[in-house]
Parts: sequence; structure tokens; C-alpha cells
Amino acid sequence: MRYLTFFAVALLVMGSAHYYVWARLVRDVALPKPWSRVATAAIALLFALLMGVFIVVRNLPRAMAAPFTWVAYTWLGLVFFLVLSLALSGLVKLIAVRRDTGVPADPERRQAIARLFGGAAAVVGIGAGGFGVANVLSPVAVSRVRVAIDRLTKAKSGYRIVQISDIHVGPTIGHDFIEEIVTRINALNPDLIAITGDLVDGSVADLAEHVAPLAKLRARDGVFFVTGNHEYYSGADAWIAHLGTKLGVRVLRNEHVQIGGEDGFDLAGIDDASAHGDGHGSDLPRALRGRDPSRACVLLAHQPRGIDLADTLGVDLQLSGHTHGGQMVPWNFLVRLQQPFVAGLHRLARAQIYVSRGTGYWGPPMRVGAPAEITEIELVSTPSA
Repeated sequence: MRYLTFFAVALLVMGSAHYYVWARLVRDVALPKPWSRVATAAIALLFALLMGVFIVVRNLPRAMAAPFTWVAYTWLGLVFFLVLSLALSGLVKLIAVRRDTGVPADPERRQAIARLFGGAAAVVGIGAGGFGVANVLSPVAVSRVRVAIDRLTKAKSGYRIVQISDIHVGPTIGHDFIEEIVTRINALNPDLIAITGDLVDGSVADLAEHVAPLAKLRARDGVFFVTGNHEYYSGADAWIAHLGTKLGVRVLRNEHVQIGGEDGFDLAGIDDASAHGDGHGSDLPRALRGRDPSRACVLLAHQPRGIDLADTLGVDLQLSGHTHGGQMVPWNFLVRLQQPFVAGLHRLARAQIYVSRGTGYWGPPMRVGAPAEITEIELVSTPSA
């Protein structure tokens, strides 16, 4: 029932968006034949493909579904930018165009204006989409961040954690992407690797071969993982078992471990905030229970929104993801309605939080205004530590 409701809403929203694009770029500009028929048929076909992908992805093997998904999701991103640019151009047109009262409207002038603004909007929308695709096809940048922690001992000053997050291995991200990420992380020679959730969008059966390169990750103190909301859409228990038994990744579930012995720090990890039932659920007090409060504490939590509690309970640094940095402007402004921070390093009363923009992407293979990242976090002690 939930899926049918989602499909019905998607059909209505996407249908309206496609009609708007057709009306502004085909009907209003009076596109001449045969181009008007070609454009109409193309928009209708792409709309059908986009709606069909919801069925294709669920019922076809990944290898067969991937080409359709690439085209459909790329078109989805283009539609988003086209609707946005057309709406903005329509607003500009209303402001810029002045009609003298009592003077009959000139149809040729009206059509010329429609073509001018429609063409400009199409160029901007397609340009933004193309820029977004180029971004995700480019190598993921390494962001380097230095975080000063009062309780970190001098012996651990300079300790380096490499964080990756929100890769979303699934219909359009696979083995080759993971292989490249692993190679680049290992080249950084980190002390510890943290994967802060939303690794996958699919079952273990479909994606095991695509995440297999993660077994080659190397760090002196190990590789750690916490669940994101998408793990719970994809069979969290199966993925937790697979990561631990097949890939050598330690999954932290409302618990903490000591890193670096007596002079080290505590690394804690919690289930995603969306998890519930069957032994799942975020429980930060449990994760911190029994630890020495004089030691520094780094927390892995998929969503940033738990940072206030982490600050209250004495966490020094929280590493999160989930937001994708907005992925495509202007979504970064909307993310702020749900999460306290969208990207980057921020400080509260005691705790600090670093929110990764994510290493992959979700949905449209595009990133505009929020480039993907592999984050190298250097922990440094303060002079008083």
C-alpha cells in the first residue's frame, strides 16, 4: 500500500513537471514541425521510462536495470533544473515585460519573448544538469580538516581518520566506483577509517560483488561502520552480518571501543535515528555507558540531528553524513528544515560535528554546489591536553 501511494504521488508530481516543461519549451514557443512532434514524443517517452524505473529496479537484475536507471535518473535531474530555470525565467519575464494598457497584444512579440526566455531557461537548466553529471564522473576530492580536541592526549595528536559516507551503491554506483575509492583511501595511509552510513541501496544478494573491494581497505586501527537509513530499506541485519564476516568491517551498534590503548580515545557508534524494532534503534547513552569520561570521544552517527544530545553527554566530535550537502542546489536550503547542519565543521558548547557531503550520490547522478568528498580528519590536542 505504501509503495502504491508513493507511486501515485510520484506519477502526479512528475506528470505535472513534464507537462510544465512541454508547455513552456514546446507549446508556448510554437516549436515548428517536425521538431515539436519529436520533442513531445521524447518528453512522453522519458516520462514513461522514469515511471517504469520504479518497476524495473525492483524486478530486474542490476546489470539489466542499470542502463535504464542511468537514463531515467539523469533525466529526472534535468527535469528538476529545467522546471527551476523555467519558473525563474517566468518570474523574470513577468517583471521585465510591460504592456501598455489599451494596446492590443502583439502575438509575434509574445512568441518572440516566449522563445527568448524559454531558450535561455533551457540553456541554464541543461547546463546545470550537465555540470552536475560532470561532477559525479570526476574523481572524488579529498577534503582535509583539522579538529582540535581538549581531551585528546599529545600522544594521539595528529591521528588521522578518513571518513566516507552516503555512497549509495545501487543501480548507478557499483564495483568500479568502490574500487577507485578504496585505492584512494589506502593511498592516504589512515590510522582509522569510518563509514557513516547509507553505503548501499539494495540487497546483499544484488550488491555483494559491488561492495567487495571494501575488504581491501587498510588502516592501522581498523575500519568501522554505522548504519544509515538506507541500510534499513535494504535489509540491515543481512548487511551488518556481511560487512562483519565477509569484508572485515566492524559495525558499531550503540557501543564504544577503545582506540590506541591508555593514551588513546574512545570511538562510539550508534544505529541510525530511523531504526526501530527487532533490536535496532539509536541509543547514545548505551553507547557511552561505562567509558572513562576523562578520555576523548569520537562518535559515528549517520544523521547530524542527534548532536545536541551528544554535546550534553560529553562527546568531543561527531562524524555524520546523510545530508549530501544538499547534493543539488537549492536542496541545501531545504535540508536545514530537518537537520541542524548541512555540511562542514561546526562547534557547539563542547562537542564539534563534521558533516560529510557524501562520497557518492542518491537519485540523479548529479552534484551541483555540493561536491562529493573523501574526508581526512586530523585530530590534534590542544596545548593544555
